[in-house]
Amino acid sequence: MKRLNIHDIMAHKGKEPLVVLTAYTASNARLLDEYVDILLVGDSLGMVVYGMENTLAVTVPMMIAHGKAVVCSTKKALVVIDLPFGSFQASPAQACETSTSIIAATGCGAVKLEGGVEMAPTVKFLVERGIPVMGHIGLKPQSVNAMGGYRTQGKNEKDAQSLLEDAKAIELAGAFAIVIEGVVEAVAKDITAQLSIPTIGIGASPACDGQVLVIDDMLGAGGEYIPSFVKRYADVAGITKKAVSEYAKEVRARRFPSAEYCYPYKKN
Repeated sequence: MKRLNIHDIMAHKGKEPLVVLTAYTASNARLLDEYVDILLVGDSLGMVVYGMENTLAVTVPMMIAHGKAVVCSTKKALVVIDLPFGSFQASPAQACETSTSIIAATGCGAVKLEGGVEMAPTVKFLVERGIPVMGHIGLKPQSVNAMGGYRTQGKNEKDAQSLLEDAKAIELAGAFAIVIEGVVEAVAKDITAQLSIPTIGIGASPACDGQVLVIDDMLGAGGEYIPSFVKRYADVAGITKKAVSEYAKEVRARRFPSAEYCYPYKKN
């Protein structure tokens, strides 16, 4: 099976929507690979896997460890890995060093970085050096402190115009696709119509060229808080609790392990 590349992804523009999910572990990645076009090893793993309050404490070694697990356990999907906070903002050279270390260590197909107009020179610098880049505009989790929390973006004409300028700058810099997060539906739709590269929506618009969700959120395994844009397709938390409860009862009652789950003693 041939793994998808950035040119396959770009060819989806205006056609069948791209299916994107986050993945952080080998077991999840193996299950998802058959059904998705892109697996995003997002820095959201800080909250999903490690229980952090936000993404700001995620490190490059963490991204490499999880990225390697996802790449090694998949064959089809393009694997994209986030550049974590503080690993690319200082300069294009810093971003290049971080990106090359991640790609070399994991074998992923691209990196993703947050930012608009201000990060366009960095995107251009990376692309010119053979590093495929996915952009990310709108609600930027790494800028949660500066943005005053997780707030919907593009609520007025000025903000909408600023988002469009961000998107066009990242496209012009050479990104092969761009994530639009937490943006008013009409604004995300307009941005998608004006770009020649695919847009991937999350809390954005069905008109985007693809959609991404955090895997634990859509499976109902991400805790009590559910972002308003998330549809839960399963109740994995409920299934897990039921299974563990049954296991605990059987162990305490000495019903598990029964004979069929024990190694029989055989005389020579």
